Amino acid sequence: MTSAPRTAKITRATSESSIELEINLDGTGRGEIETSVPFYDHMLTAFAKHSLTDLRVKATGDTHIDVHHTVEDIGIALGLAIREALGDKAGIARYGDALCPLDEALAQAVVDISGRPFLVHTGEPAGFEFHLIGGHFTGSMIRHVFEAITFNAGLTVHIDVRSGRDPHHIAEAEFKAFARAFRQAKAFDPLVEGIPSTKGKL
Repeated sequence: MTSAPRTAKITRATSESSIELEINLDGTGRGEIETSVPFYDHMLTAFAKHSLTDLRVKATGDTHIDVHHTVEDIGIALGLAIREALGDKAGIARYGDALCPLDEALAQAVVDISGRPFLVHTGEPAGFEFHLIGGHFTGSMIRHVFEAITFNAGLTVHIDVRSGRDPHHIAEAEFKAFARAFRQAKAFDPLVEGIPSTKGKL
């Protein structure tokens, strides 16, 4: 097990967005989130709180056109920060599994810090992708965020929506389930020696 701080800072600037993001995987769940997209602030705050990850995000972008660019670029930056902060992954549990409800919604997430990016995302009800949550955040962006995080962090992630009616509840249950599963996977396991893989590398 390493005692080195598992932190990272990512700065990403394009013609569409400007992002400063800092992460501490061994934090207490403190979130300082200003993305200029209110519902996304809410989801990232939930991720920080329930994964026990300190997360600071300051971002602006061309949200007068659409939230898409800003939301995706923050997902990319978060994924890159997770990958960097994890380091060599020595001593971690590697796997996490969580089932989280929010009223009528229920979502399951399974995370493998595998080094091999793959996302399986199922179960959102028909029409969810077209719904404007909070009047501005399209439901389709939820999957897009998880794609950006997963592929840039090098995670294998399965997310399955088991039930749900309210789009806000469904989205939040997904983020909380992902957060709880990631919390387990990133945690140090005192029984693990070195890299938790027969390959010797993740």
